Amino acid sequence: MISRWFRRNGDGTAIVLWIAGILLLWEASAWFIANVAELINPASKLPYLHLVIVSMLQHFPALLEQGMVTFGNSITGFLLGSAIGCLLAILMSLSRTAENTLSPYMVASQMIPIIGLAPIIYGIIHDAALSRILMAGYVTFFPVTINMLRGLQSIMPEQLELMRSYGAAPWTLYTKLKLKAALPGLFAGLKLSAPLAITASIIVELMGAPDGIGVLMISSLYYGTSQVYMFWSTVLVSMAIGLSLFLLICLLERRITPWQPEFRLKGRDDG
Repeated sequence: MISRWFRRNGDGTAIVLWIAGILLLWEASAWFIANVAELINPASKLPYLHLVIVSMLQHFPALLEQGMVTFGNSITGFLLGSAIGCLLAILMSLSRTAENTLSPYMVASQMIPIIGLAPIIYGIIHDAALSRILMAGYVTFFPVTINMLRGLQSIMPEQLELMRSYGAAPWTLYTKLKLKAALPGLFAGLKLSAPLAITASIIVELMGAPDGIGVLMISSLYYGTSQVYMFWSTVLVSMAIGLSLFLLICLLERRITPWQPEFRLKGRDDG
């Protein structure tokens, strides 16, 4: 739904207006908290956005360096979890027994909260980079598996009969029919997992990792109101990292699956 909205407003006008509205709402809310509500330390509740942007520019080298650390570990775990999810989906599509056996364990694995699992993994491994990769992969594999499996199982019997009538081998059925039909589901799972992978890595960093955007976030909280603008800067950088990964996947989806109806919608409207 979100990616479709971006596609329908490709001219950029609606996007610019939407962003401008959010910025104005932020500034108005900060002014209300500081001048009307008269709370103690209003900047710690919601600071002025323009002051946060000034802080981001002042600390840009540190934010960029630590943000790249977080992004690098997140993308590695994201790719690892995606590969595992794809393999599980293919295995479960080949065997009903495998699907019935693995499904309960997969569902049970998602019952463990990330905030509870992250310190356990980090405490066992004592390696911040590997812990971030594992946590990012952990939150990625399940949405990818479920959505890709749905795509693999969406093939109609008539399509299978047609392929078999031409003497298609099992491998050909997958490469020419099933995997292609599963691509929209795969990208749906990837778009769901991308922000979660960033969040999982940041949670590990909050547990005591030596670097990453989460370290800047927790250190700015430690110094209280004196670093409130730095804290909000790390929040915005975290959002930017997650949004960047999401938009990258949307771009890849458009390039790899151009046959989807929503990608042809703008062309039909223009005609």
